[in-house]
Amino acid sequence: MKIVVTGAAGFLGRRLIQALLAREQLTDDAGQVQRIEQITAFDVVPLEGINDSRLLVQTGDIADAAQVEKLIQPDTASVFHLAAIVSGQAEQDFELGMRINFDATRALLERIRALGTGARFVMTSSVAVFGGALPTTVDDQQVWAPQSSYGTEKALADLLLADYSRRGFVDGRSLRMPTIVVRPGKPNRAASSFASGIIREPVNGVSAICPVAPETVLWLMSPDRAIENLVRGHELSKAQLSRGRVLNMPGLSITVGAMIDALRRVAGAEVAQRIAYERDPAIERIVNSWPGNFSAAYARELEFTFDEDFDSVIKAFVASNRLSEMSY
Repeated sequence: MKIVVTGAAGFLGRRLIQALLAREQLTDDAGQVQRIEQITAFDVVPLEGINDSRLLVQTGDIADAAQVEKLIQPDTASVFHLAAIVSGQAEQDFELGMRINFDATRALLERIRALGTGARFVMTSSVAVFGGALPTTVDDQQVWAPQSSYGTEKALADLLLADYSRRGFVDGRSLRMPTIVVRPGKPNRAASSFASGIIREPVNGVSAICPVAPETVLWLMSPDRAIENLVRGHELSKAQLSRGRVLNMPGLSITVGAMIDALRRVAGAEVAQRIAYERDPAIERIVNSWPGNFSAAYARELEFTFDEDFDSVIKAFVASNRLSEMSY
């Protein structure tokens, strides 16, 4: 079985590839378990630090149709499409956001349609497709109303994948992910980047700025659950997806203030005191347009996983941080 992962050099892409290599097998379209022979890791920059004979690293422009034609071959059984321009950057650069978040998705789907292979296609979407007047808990029938270019691009991609799947061009699954916390490394240009920053930086002895009010409600998922759910999304059969190919992922609903309280419990008051509130209206406008809670009934029935509490999310990050330090 040959697999393609886009956005491979990113945080989730790297972790997904590591998980797939460790897993060694996936289920094919016929429901048969197949050994993973090759994973093509594609990104604008090369994936580094993973040495495995099954790994083929490629770089290029994901929105270039000629590049996509080389990337997706007749023997490509599955694609995990994680490449994206994040919310804040997509809002600042409309053309780039549309090119990567929508045009590239269409190019990948079109390539599979042209090949006629009906390859399995798993991509990540976002809760940013929702906005406007929302109920306290958003159910699976909620009408999409994005309030940002990023949300609009993700909604367009969701609609496209659903129709390509309906027509049998691809075997698609779009997983609407909560904000993934805690991400290691440097902050990115996502509007939600602070959600990781207010945990990551204080734990690492660095001060952090929180640009939203403490009562702001977020819908969160840990990196471990995100990887588990990407694999789970791939392994579902077509018959199990009888209620649609776009799924709201289960998550943890929590206020920013409660996140900081959890940090105080896990890491101590001195660590939590490294956070200062400096509200940013531009970030608040985007973040407050996103729902803070979902029923995710469809995904729960399909046994996608979620985090029970935020203390455990922080503990997992602290443990991962220590392992990273020991590896150097």
